Amino acid sequence: MFDQGFITNAINRSAENSSDRRNFLRAAGVAGFGVGAAVLATGGPALAAESTGPAEAPSDSAILNFALNLEYLEAEFYLRATTGRGLPDSMTTGTGTRGGVTGGRMVHFKTAIIKKYADEIAADEKAHVAFLRSALGSAKVSRPKINLDASFTAAAQAAGLVKPGQKFDVYANEANFLFGAFIFEDVGVTAYKGAAPLITNKTFLEAAAGLLAVEAYHAGVIRSTLYALGIALPSVYTTVQKISDLRDAVDGPTDLDQGIGTASMSNLVPTDANGLVYSRSAAQVLNIAYLNAAPVKSGGFFPAGVNGVINTSGANG
Repeated sequence: MFDQGFITNAINRSAENSSDRRNFLRAAGVAGFGVGAAVLATGGPALAAESTGPAEAPSDSAILNFALNLEYLEAEFYLRATTGRGLPDSMTTGTGTRGGVTGGRMVHFKTAIIKKYADEIAADEKAHVAFLRSALGSAKVSRPKINLDASFTAAAQAAGLVKPGQKFDVYANEANFLFGAFIFEDVGVTAYKGAAPLITNKTFLEAAAGLLAVEAYHAGVIRSTLYALGIALPSVYTTVQKISDLRDAVDGPTDLDQGIGTASMSNLVPTDANGLVYSRSAAQVLNIAYLNAAPVKSGGFFPAGVNGVINTSGANG
């Protein structure tokens, strides 16, 4: 059984106010241990800003709110592709400025199995939003402003998929949809992997591990589907590699991102030399989401930035 000191530290770092601490105590299953009053009496606001010192690491709730921003983006992308509608208003409220969503419509899938994959992933992403909002309680951030139109065109132009002045419509067909999904899924996996060492509450670390696993399954589905598509249309491999190169170009000097391989050799599971998934920091994730190698607080898929204290991309220009 955990001692009171451990529980006090974990709950304090996992909540942003006393109400959240009570919710987290119940979620962690320790409310009946007689320590709740002591935790609430001694606990101050959780640290909410990123810093270089270990004592000033972001709170667990700040990390989960950062993840919630990303889940909002994925849910809106997939739901619009599969249903023509995004999240209900009741699932978009919270702290910070709530924004609307630009772009998005149903994709006319020609391949039944790809439609089934998309439907399942859309349901998962909606469930992730609901789960994180529930876990965060009153500390949850609202959905930020999201762009699913010009952002994909900007990404496609930067990757060299379309020429300047041309538009890339991610919802035009199932191939374009898969390219759009490829942009998100690998990033989600590396984001959760990078956040894992920063989460101190084991209840929420387990939850983050579950989310990472689901995102990894999603990434595997998208990568495998694209690889199969490339057998009939070899240019798919080149297109995917260009998207991978774009992510590498903005998230720092290391060459970690990987495409899906070539017609002669697949690369469906991107790993390092040890066979492990690599990590991205929150700042690197925002470099990709903002489509910018510089330290900025908005752009790309989040034209007004994300909500929460973790909101600035890295200095990789």
